[in-house]
Amino acid sequence: MENNLAVFGSPIDKGAFDQIVALMHDERAVRGALMADHHLGYSMPIGGVIAYQDAVSPSGVGYDIACGNMAVKTNINVFALGAGVNSVHGKIMPDYNTVKNIMREIQRTVAFGMGRNNPVPVDHELFDDDLWTWIDAELPKGLKDKARDQLGTVGSGNHYVDLLVDTTGHIWIANHFGSRGLGHTIATAFFAANKGLPFSERVGEVAEEATIFDTNSYLGEQYLQCMDLAGRYAYAGREFVIQQVLNILGAQATWTVHNHHNFAWFENGLWVVRKGATPLTAEPAYIGGSMGDASFIVSGVTPRLQGTVSGNLRDLGEVQDLGNIGSAPHGAGRIMSRTKAAGKVRKMWVCPNRNCSFEPIRSTSGESGHPSNHCPLCKIPLRRERVRDTTDALIDWDAVRADLKAQGIVVLGAGADEAPGVYKRLEEVLAAHSNIEILERLDPIGVVMAGPDERDDYKD
Repeated sequence: MENNLAVFGSPIDKGAFDQIVALMHDERAVRGALMADHHLGYSMPIGGVIAYQDAVSPSGVGYDIACGNMAVKTNINVFALGAGVNSVHGKIMPDYNTVKNIMREIQRTVAFGMGRNNPVPVDHELFDDDLWTWIDAELPKGLKDKARDQLGTVGSGNHYVDLLVDTTGHIWIANHFGSRGLGHTIATAFFAANKGLPFSERVGEVAEEATIFDTNSYLGEQYLQCMDLAGRYAYAGREFVIQQVLNILGAQATWTVHNHHNFAWFENGLWVVRKGATPLTAEPAYIGGSMGDASFIVSGVTPRLQGTVSGNLRDLGEVQDLGNIGSAPHGAGRIMSRTKAAGKVRKMWVCPNRNCSFEPIRSTSGESGHPSNHCPLCKIPLRRERVRDTTDALIDWDAVRADLKAQGIVVLGAGADEAPGVYKRLEEVLAAHSNIEILERLDPIGVVMAGPDERDDYKD
């Protein structure tokens, strides 16, 4: 097994390593790899890749089937947005207030947040697929209507819409999200089926238990069909959101890069399951950094013949093999948990007056009333609510926002749990994979995410 498992990046996350080692003991697992952005996940680590012989793993793909990125280069540049020299790092950047107005319009137009429906329903040909007949009969009722309502919504957690600028000053749009409730429901249904339960049965979240189906079995065949449908759904959703932003900018796309990073692909006779890992081919792929760090368009380095890159090999998509199974990281890699970054959600005594500067106070178990009972500042009764306690938070979100603003980066929504400090630097992550070729560097100028403390039901 040691010869069939490649691990990239430093330090190695022991929890993620132990997870993939356990999965590699399955006799159908042929090769495995951990990308340099790896960290602990549900059943399979984020940044994990396993190639299976005649098998596919729904738990490996995860709840957010077909989570991925789309990025487009536009035909406008920084000068169309009032460019000037940023005083912090001396770069030519768009006017901050111009970008802020655009990001506010994106925030108003695009549906962010938990449980959101698209206010502009999308009619798409994927809803004519014959597989919906099986889904309607076997999976929880109303899934097709739910999927139709949610197509083109971004969700919460680490999902986003970004504006970025490349080294030539051109503006890019990028987004990150997956198949929303459709993918989560499909995953949950097959986890139930793996336990011998009906597809419609609700089961708890997968922790360490792996779900693996032979691809020639009924469950394996049905899962692959459903996964494919969720993949097309995710592509359609990301395309819709990109077009919304293009319309806001009054721009056109001149180059498009689009890829999943939670999926299973049939490659070289094996089913390659990637969770939080990007397929690395000769074709371009987008890998996103944190809100304060660069993102990159990459491709795989092709084998060199007599010092030159072979056009034929590039056309075939063959890349140098370092044991990473044709895979690259999908992001910078989290190094700090959400609770460490932002604090735990607790029962706290809060002042219901939103304009009051009273700091919430921890509520002890069984406490029925606060000693003072009233806010010492505005004298109205305190209220006991579940809110985030930032007392032990490691990230000062106000300071982070001030720093990002000084750099000319507009951030709307989000919170301390998505701050740059909770992630590795993407350049360092990519440097751990010597068969990755960087095609474009993209620096953020605007970020929109759901608000802080919104739970991400359809997480990757």
